[in-house]
Amino acid sequence: MGRKLVAAVFTAALLVDVGNARAAEMAISLTLPMPDVAEYHRPYVAAWIERTDQSVAANLAVWYATGDKEGPRWLSELRQWWRRSGREQSWPVDGVTGATRPAGVHRLQFSSTRVPLSGLPPGEYVLAVEAAREVGGREVLKLPFVWPPRAQWRADAQGKSELSAVAVQLIP
Repeated sequence: MGRKLVAAVFTAALLVDVGNARAAEMAISLTLPMPDVAEYHRPYVAAWIERTDQSVAANLAVWYATGDKEGPRWLSELRQWWRRSGREQSWPVDGVTGATRPAGVHRLQFSSTRVPLSGLPPGEYVLAVEAAREVGGREVLKLPFVWPPRAQWRADAQGKSELSAVAVQLIP
């Protein structure tokens, strides 16, 4: 058997295996409002998954002023997330932290085959999203869900000040 033929057979076998594996997905959409204020600062945002006892099962995203030496100093303004997980982290956290985002709709996509969802055991959880803004307010939205999903599922929450809306969609 030639090398090309062996490589083609091996590649086809891998594609068949991947095709049979079912990966659950979590898609999050969060909308940051543009408040009508004279001095606007982009909010710090944290998204995480909580267990029913409110401990953190997985950190999904933390957006802060990454280019500023003082940036991590203000992460404690994300009070709920900070008390549950933030103060135990070393900054930056690979694959989790990123720069602040402007007002608008932002999407996050996660798969059960990759960190942070790959080690998430079946059970009841809560998606929590917290936003805090300098010269602004602080807001937390929470959406309960069951992992892994058995059917396609969606939940939405409306914010009042720092988060316009958060939606989570689970796909088996």
